[in-house]
Amino acid sequence: MTAPADEAAAVVDVVCLGESMVTFLPSRPGRLADVPSFGRGIGGAESNVACALAAAGHRTRWVGRVGADGFGDHLVDAVAAYGVDTTAVQRDPHRPTGIYFRTATDREADGFEVVYYRAGSAASAMSPRNMPLDELAAGRVLHLSGITAALSADCLALMRALTARRPGRPLVSFDVNYRAHLWRSEAEGPHVLLDLARGADLVFVGEDEAQAAWGVRGAAEIRRALPEPEVLVVKQGAAGATAFTREPTAPDTGTDTVTTVPALRVDVVAPVGAGDAFAAGFLSATLRGLPVRERIRHGHLMAAAALTVPGDLGTPPSRAHADRLAALDADAWGTLRLGPGWTDVTQPMGAADQEVRTP
Repeated sequence: MTAPADEAAAVVDVVCLGESMVTFLPSRPGRLADVPSFGRGIGGAESNVACALAAAGHRTRWVGRVGADGFGDHLVDAVAAYGVDTTAVQRDPHRPTGIYFRTATDREADGFEVVYYRAGSAASAMSPRNMPLDELAAGRVLHLSGITAALSADCLALMRALTARRPGRPLVSFDVNYRAHLWRSEAEGPHVLLDLARGADLVFVGEDEAQAAWGVRGAAEIRRALPEPEVLVVKQGAAGATAFTREPTAPDTGTDTVTTVPALRVDVVAPVGAGDAFAAGFLSATLRGLPVRERIRHGHLMAAAALTVPGDLGTPPSRAHADRLAALDADAWGTLRLGPGWTDVTQPMGAADQEVRTP
């Protein structure tokens, strides 16, 4: 599957809808009770994707709602600084911008803590009645996340409207992003997310979250649970990722092309933001009409850019640099190792990558 090619008719390449929050990052490892100070950043699955794609040279728009407060000002300014169009972001004078605090450890690690102050946020009031549906459909791709559906009944109604299959809609990309603690009941989240994913054209899901949400193990079983999307990308952590692709002209044949690409070896600085970055890399390559193997490789490369910096958003490699790495043969790809600063081609790099950069 390739995104529609009529660029002239589209205002932007990708429209991303969702809540972005101000995130407070700890000044040192430890329990939240013991951390003396925090630095301010931004966080939000969909705005992360918009920022990464804009940094990679694509035209993106982030659509959401924030409070008419200083945190809302900071969010809009910070996202716009990446080159993202924020003109459709709404300001709510009655509801606040969401914020959260987290510890420095990985989300899956022992001792990880995150505290959200997002109940009743401006974004939780998004609905089909107050969001600009025409502007959401104005791009080549509309990127959504399961997090939005968990915020409120109105947000879920909006997500159902956007994932309803209808003629002329943009390519709908959906990252499952299962967060059990966000849902009102243990049974609601998995059922809703499966239903929304079935309405999308391109779905990203982690192997671990599919097991947690739906009780299915392995990429093939996940595909059997989600046969509808033309493209299903199963993220398999350190093992890599597998994409199931089916031509849109033959949706009922059940015949997939299966492409698996191993992950890169990465010297991880902070294990956050990799999933959003992977989606951005895959979408970037999809917009360019690259083969599926290269789409997955660009996803891995963008994820490596996020993993080798302290925050959620890394500086992506230049398009030419990423294309050179994505074109490596299997042996060279398998021996590549990326660490902090690898996206800056003006800096000294390891022998393996120096060889790649040789004309």
